[in-house]
Amino acid sequence: MKLLEGKTVVVTGASTGIGRAIAIGAAEHGADVAINYARDSEGAVQCVAGIEAHGRRAVAIQGDVADPATATDFIARAAKALGKVDVMVSNAGICPFHGFLDMPVETFERTMRVNLHGGYYMCQAAARQMVEQGHGGSIIAVSSISALVGGEFQTHYTPTKAGLHSLMQSAAIALGRHAIRCNSLLPGTILTEINKEDLADEAKRRYMEGRVPLGRLGVPEDMVGPAVFLASDMARYVTGAALLVDGGAFVNLQ
Repeated sequence: MKLLEGKTVVVTGASTGIGRAIAIGAAEHGADVAINYARDSEGAVQCVAGIEAHGRRAVAIQGDVADPATATDFIARAAKALGKVDVMVSNAGICPFHGFLDMPVETFERTMRVNLHGGYYMCQAAARQMVEQGHGGSIIAVSSISALVGGEFQTHYTPTKAGLHSLMQSAAIALGRHAIRCNSLLPGTILTEINKEDLADEAKRRYMEGRVPLGRLGVPEDMVGPAVFLASDMARYVTGAALLVDGGAFVNLQ
């Protein structure tokens, strides 16, 4: 029996990186999957192909999560195409690195709208669908180690990730009576498009690797197991929790 057999999983920001890895990983573990993507149509096609390669149904739905209407549209179309929504993985996010003192208003507000507002509306829309279905569910927000630590060029980003973690804690209380579990994943430094340019500096990359007790930076596939666990009935008594997936970086303070 596969861990997600018979479940339908929806994933935002799944045309690349962590979202794509989780979407394909969910299919590998038996789920049908609907993905949201903003602009990367080629990446979405590749993700759908990866899901279908595991013999599962897939649908890709385009939309900007910063627009609240995208959430209701995505969930409605996913439920219509695949029959239901059992698991929501809110993953879409951006991090345009920039200094604090001259942070452009639009950069700050766009980051808030995509990461925090988008996550809120997506989780809310999924929760409404799950309540209507009446058989519970699992909501997972991809937060970040940045919810717990600061970053000089991330003053617009870290508050959004802390907000997603806090949202899951409050939503766990609000939705527990409906058997809907809400948890957050806190990845450390995962090699994705978000930090590709930043980590192109070889010296910085070696420094970052040196801070990780497991001796390497993460890759998107490292997020699959933790996400599948939280999505599955293996985590049936886990809600309001946060799971660090950082190779031990957070605890390596000395």
